[in-house]
Amino acid sequence: MFNDFYGLTGRPFQLTPDPAFYFESLTHRKALSYLSYGLAQGEGFVVITGEVGAGKSTLVAHLMATIDPARLTAAQIVTSKLDGEELVHVVAQAFGLIVDGHDKASALGAIEAFLHDEARAGRRCLLVVDESQNLQFEALEELRMLSNFQLGAHPLLQTLLLGQPEFRDTIQGHPQLEQLRQRVIAAHHLEAMELGEVQPYIEHRLKCVGWTGNPQFDQRVFTELYEASGGVPRRINQICNRLMMLGAVEQRTRIDGAMLSQVLDELEIDGTLQLKRPAPQVAPQPAAVEAPSAARVAANAAPFAAPVAPTEVAGVALAHLQAMLAERDAQIAELQQAVIELANEQEAAAPQQGVSADVVAALENRFEALEAKMIEQERTIRHTLTMLIEWIEAEDADRAAA
Repeated sequence: MFNDFYGLTGRPFQLTPDPAFYFESLTHRKALSYLSYGLAQGEGFVVITGEVGAGKSTLVAHLMATIDPARLTAAQIVTSKLDGEELVHVVAQAFGLIVDGHDKASALGAIEAFLHDEARAGRRCLLVVDESQNLQFEALEELRMLSNFQLGAHPLLQTLLLGQPEFRDTIQGHPQLEQLRQRVIAAHHLEAMELGEVQPYIEHRLKCVGWTGNPQFDQRVFTELYEASGGVPRRINQICNRLMMLGAVEQRTRIDGAMLSQVLDELEIDGTLQLKRPAPQVAPQPAAVEAPSAARVAANAAPFAAPVAPTEVAGVALAHLQAMLAERDAQIAELQQAVIELANEQEAAAPQQGVSADVVAALENRFEALEAKMIEQERTIRHTLTMLIEWIEAEDADRAAA
C-alpha cells in the first residue's frame, strides 16, 4: 500500500533475501572476503554464522549472483533436524538427481557419479547448507564424507555452512568434529551493523525501488531505530515496513520520532518482534541536592563499570582486555574524585547558603561528563574485544587451512 503512496516501484523492506538489495556493511564486507578466499581454494568447508536476520542468506544470494554457472554448479538446502541418511538424499535432490531406491548407498553413488561428470565438464560443485545448527552429528559427518570425493588429486565438492551462533559453538567445541574442523578453510561471524550504517542501509534499500526523498526521515529516527533493532537488518526491515505503512495511512511525507515510538509500541504489543529498547532512565530530582559522597558516586558508576567476562578469549586477548578495563577504572576514579572536590569547594565557599542552582548545574554537568566518558570507554572495549576475536578466528582459519 505505501509503495503507491510514496511512488516506489517495489517493496524496499521485504523480509525474504534478495541479492538486488545487498548492502555491504563492514561485517558483510569481511564475510564476503572470507567467502571469496574460501571459494578460491575450491575445497573443504567455509562457515558463516550470525544472529537470526543478520543477512547470511542475502550475502550468499549476492555471492551466487556473481558466480558463472558455466564454471560452478551450486545447490542449496535448508536443513531441519536431518540424520545422516536423510541428508544424503536431500543433497542428491538439491543437485537434481533422481535416485533409484531409497537406500543411502544408491544416493551416494548417484552424487559421486554426478560430481565426476561435472568435473570432466570443467565445472566445480558447491553445496550451500543453510540453518546448519539443526544438523545432527551424523549429518555433519556425512557432509565431511562427501568432501572426500576426488578426481585424481582434485576435490569434487566444496561446502558452505550457514548457521546461527550456536552452530559456531558446535563446530568449535564438539569433541567428535575434529576431522571436520581440520577441513574448515575459512570462517566468519556476521555481527550487527554499526550505528553509522543504519541510515545508509535504509536509504540504499529505498533507492533500489526508486526513492527520491519522499518520505524524509528525521535524523533521530535512525539512532532510535538502531537502538530498538540492535543493528540487525531483518529487525530494521520489520520496523521500517510498519513505519512506511503508518506514514502512508496518515499521509505523512516525513517520518519522525513520534511515529517510530508508536510503531515500536505496536510491535511490542503484537509480540511479533523482540525489540532491544533501552530501559527508561529516571532523571534525578533537583530538590534536596546533597554533595555526593564517594560511595554514592561509585554506586552511580557501577552499572557502567561492570567488567566484561570474555570466557572464550585466549590468554593474550584476555590480558589485553583486562589492561583496558584497569585503565578505564582509573579514569572513572579520577572523575569521581573531581566531582567530590567540586562539591566540597562549593560548600566551603557558601556554608550558610546551602547548595545553589549553580552548584546543582555544575554537579549535573560533571555527572553527565562521567557517564559519557564511561560509555565511550565501554564502546572502545567492545570494539577491541571484537577485533581480538576476529584476529583469533583468522588465526584458527589459517591453522585449519594449513
